[in-house]
Amino acid sequence: MYGGDGTGDDEPLFRPYAVTGGRSEPRYHLAMETLISSMSIPDDEMALLTPEQDAIMTLCRSFRSVAEISALLRVPLGVARVLVADMADEGIVRLHQPRLSQGQPDINMLERVLSGLRRL
Repeated sequence: MYGGDGTGDDEPLFRPYAVTGGRSEPRYHLAMETLISSMSIPDDEMALLTPEQDAIMTLCRSFRSVAEISALLRVPLGVARVLVADMADEGIVRLHQPRLSQGQPDINMLERVLSGLRRL
């Protein structure tokens, strides 16, 4: 998402909020730990994706959190949330929302986070 010309400057190839129409919040709540996975779509539909959508589809071939997408694409979290929510509305990514019961975090999600931290 960022281009480099060898000078060390990381200039954005686009203005992040331009691709979201100025929106910084998605239509519905997306927690930063929400996991995203790509859906299989026909090649002719893949050709219609924006560069940002294509990058998200590639990243999400394996499960990625919204926070990871934001970091890897080097865009603000709000921009990543809007892009992912729009793609979910279009049916090209699947959201795997964490489920909280009685205000307690999901133990499986906590174990995955702990496992991921250990791998760092």
